[in-house]
Amino acid sequence: MIRSLPNGRPYIWSFNLFVLLYFVFLFAPLVVTCVLAFNNSDFPSLPWHGFSLDWFLSPGPDRVGVFHDSQNLRAIVTSVETAVCVSALSVLVGTCASFLFEQEEFRFKGALYMLMLAPLVIPGVILGISQLLAANSVGAFLEDTVGWDVEWLRPSFWLVVIGQFSFIATFVTLVVSARLRKFDRSLEEAALNLGANRFEVIRYITLPFLRPAIVGAAAVSFLMSFENFNTTLFLVGSEPTLPINLYLQVRDGSTPVINSISFLLIVGTSILVLFNVYLGRKDGER
Repeated sequence: MIRSLPNGRPYIWSFNLFVLLYFVFLFAPLVVTCVLAFNNSDFPSLPWHGFSLDWFLSPGPDRVGVFHDSQNLRAIVTSVETAVCVSALSVLVGTCASFLFEQEEFRFKGALYMLMLAPLVIPGVILGISQLLAANSVGAFLEDTVGWDVEWLRPSFWLVVIGQFSFIATFVTLVVSARLRKFDRSLEEAALNLGANRFEVIRYITLPFLRPAIVGAAAVSFLMSFENFNTTLFLVGSEPTLPINLYLQVRDGSTPVINSISFLLIVGTSILVLFNVYLGRKDGER
């Protein structure tokens, strides 16, 4: 819609209807899921049988709420631990990679940059299968030739971390690089002329400028790792993450505790996004 041009009533009505339907399509499933988390029913679906907090607080034995469900709580802890490790590694390596590609010149820079982007365009299923086969091959080779039994080369927590890190670090690199392109290099040169060394310039000049991008990339990396399913499915060991655990429950039949977990995740994600937006605005006002 071009605001500067006059528009007829049918066009305005159709435009508003499109916007309404678009957001209904996006948020209606989430609203239904959140409402059913409080449904006094033994099944995670309609119809509505009244308001209840059983699927959050009930200790059992007939109904077990999410805060008393040891299996789901253990999966949540595993997902948080995985996401923390993946986001920390991704931010560290991705930030260094952004410096490499934006502030250094070297041979085959363009080709290496394209290789860095490859994990983002490869389907997660293919990525997970490839990493599993590669890890198993290396593990079998080390065990046959040297006698080393490397545990993290089998489906395990650390293999999930490495698998997710392989493509999430690329996302961090892109986000930080976009911010780094706007950086005024003359600020670094002025600091160097005033006696600062390279480490001090990065610590006191460059990193504070990149902080909004780094914080935002860390938050999104955490969420990407927490909800990842395709790659994790092939690399997970005896400790499933929450998406894998929920998939197994839905496949085998479950209770509305799935809705309660979804409600908590939606609320937690919303709080994290709002906090990230708040930090971005706060840094922009400085």
